[in-house]
Amino acid sequence: MDEAPKDQAGLPRDLRFLKTLVTVLTGVMIAGVITITALLVIRLNDTAEAPILTVAPGEYAVPEGVGVTGFQLVGRHVVIIGDDNVIRVFERDSGLQVRVFALPEG
Repeated sequence: MDEAPKDQAGLPRDLRFLKTLVTVLTGVMIAGVITITALLVIRLNDTAEAPILTVAPGEYAVPEGVGVTGFQLVGRHVVIIGDDNVIRVFERDSGLQVRVFALPEG
């Protein structure tokens, strides 16, 4: 009654352990592949869109005749780089200029 199944009867103890280990690891790997596939399907079917930013450089007080060469949103601030080599930092909500940095020529 306490005999091992016929397919494992002649196997040494170490080999039976290895066979069990490979079977368990195969099951874990299959479960992992199924989980990753399910997460990818859920993530790729997500219909939420990225928020559209409604901020434009023209909304901030850049001096007349100065072109905008760079525009970046940084947290609660907007950074505008003009073609006059000046970096201007504005508050995003109020539009007030808070800092001005002059870049050296060259």
